[in-house]
Amino acid sequence: MASPAPKSPEQSEKSKKYDRQLRLWGDHGQNALEGSHICLINATGLGTEILKSLVLPGIGGFTIVDGKKVSEEDIGANFFLDIDSLSKPRAQIATQLLVELNPDVKGDYVDEPIEELLKNNPNFFSSFSVVITTALNERALLPLSELLWNLEVPLIVARSFGLIGLIRLQIKEHTIIESHPDTQNPDLRLDRPFTALEQYVARINLDEMDLKDHAHVPYIVPLLKCLMEWKTIHNGELPKNYKEKDELRNLIKKQIKFNEEGVPEYEENFEEAIKAVNFAVTPSIVPKEVLNILNDDCCINLTSKSKPFWIMAKAVKDFIENEGHGCLPLRGTLPDMTADTNNYIALQQLYVQESGRCAEIVHRRVQQLLHQLGQQSDAISEADTKLFCKHSSSIALIRGSRIADEYDSKLINTSLISQGIENPDSLIVYYVMLRGLDRFYGEYNHHPGEFGDEHDIVKLKGCVSKLLTEWGCGSLSKDDYVHEICRYGGAELHSVSAFIGGCVAQEAIKIVTGQYKPINNTFIYDAINSSTETFAF
Repeated sequence: MASPAPKSPEQSEKSKKYDRQLRLWGDHGQNALEGSHICLINATGLGTEILKSLVLPGIGGFTIVDGKKVSEEDIGANFFLDIDSLSKPRAQIATQLLVELNPDVKGDYVDEPIEELLKNNPNFFSSFSVVITTALNERALLPLSELLWNLEVPLIVARSFGLIGLIRLQIKEHTIIESHPDTQNPDLRLDRPFTALEQYVARINLDEMDLKDHAHVPYIVPLLKCLMEWKTIHNGELPKNYKEKDELRNLIKKQIKFNEEGVPEYEENFEEAIKAVNFAVTPSIVPKEVLNILNDDCCINLTSKSKPFWIMAKAVKDFIENEGHGCLPLRGTLPDMTADTNNYIALQQLYVQESGRCAEIVHRRVQQLLHQLGQQSDAISEADTKLFCKHSSSIALIRGSRIADEYDSKLINTSLISQGIENPDSLIVYYVMLRGLDRFYGEYNHHPGEFGDEHDIVKLKGCVSKLLTEWGCGSLSKDDYVHEICRYGGAELHSVSAFIGGCVAQEAIKIVTGQYKPINNTFIYDAINSSTETFAF
């Protein structure tokens, strides 16, 4: 009887369950997600869509704040409610059904209007990771915006109205270590090779190799050898233009071996070296965006209340100015390249070891800073510092604006609105319409068109005109948008809510995990044309 095949390493139940998302934000991102507590205000169709997309990936818990009872309109727009839910507390029913999606997530609810909660217990919101609102009127939104801004709790305002969707993110300061840029050149340090890399390359004699070994040397070796040769005859300078880079490419081509007929062999590693001249032979400089962060007052003037991000940023800044000689800590990763296993691993270990050396220096500085600031030495682990150093070339900082400021005609960005309403392709007109809609609701206590009153068109047009006049902007070019808003009659379409719900959940996950860059700061969706646009107010 044949012996059984060896088993592959067993995955934990958690790894199996969250396998795909772990590939996106890793174990540490998942741990941050599982430690989060999300507050949803109003369990509308949009609200439950948002929570659905947060419960499934495994947030720690959520709390729904909603004082309304389930209506027939709710049943028509919300897949989490049915006819048996009619007249029952909307928060309670939604919570019961949402927790069934993932037993790892804890759900709670508060059957109380948000206005009462703000009045009686404003500190209720201080413990949440993110607060998300749907279908919230201005009277409640403005005090909530100010409260959460002062508490430094992120707020996401979501709207689903007919065929229009809107997301507004309010966040005072958000720091990102893993921004996951779409494109990023490998950090090879060929312009400033570290000692171990220089020694490794110097030991390899390409001329004495046979064709087989010659074709399996990592492309960094011939590229660095030829670059060093090029620099010796150009005063130590790097090639800057196409002509100079072409000279370097020709040096690499001369290293390719010839066959017995005198024809150059096709060696893929050398072809890679030639292509790498464009992206690998560049100065190792600190990106402008990172430099702005390192020169930020929060980085330079640390206090006892400074967050770990700023302490690690200060340590990296000190490294650059001292041991790094103007360079960031080495990233320590290698791109794929044609090479045999032994050569690739040997080279990879050099980069990993140098990266570890840089991170060790930075972490020692982190510990010194923690001691000076009177913070606990374990406030920042060595793993945290290594992660920061690895991604130091793409760290990001977002400082947002307060939603309440948009309701002050002196503070809102009126030039952005003026330019937008003059552009027929701009979606900012829907921002204007939704603001006019809020003004209408505040005056008449119902949505325009909700009861089929044709006079609502005139009333809504008046509200929009007053807003534009207050902002000092011109009038709308046509009334079609006003008629469209009235045609919706306050209806919430599930397809629009599903799309916006997924987008809001995505932004909440970015905030909670501290990975990827969130929107800045208003996102509008036009389901008529399936188009989106972002604006920074």
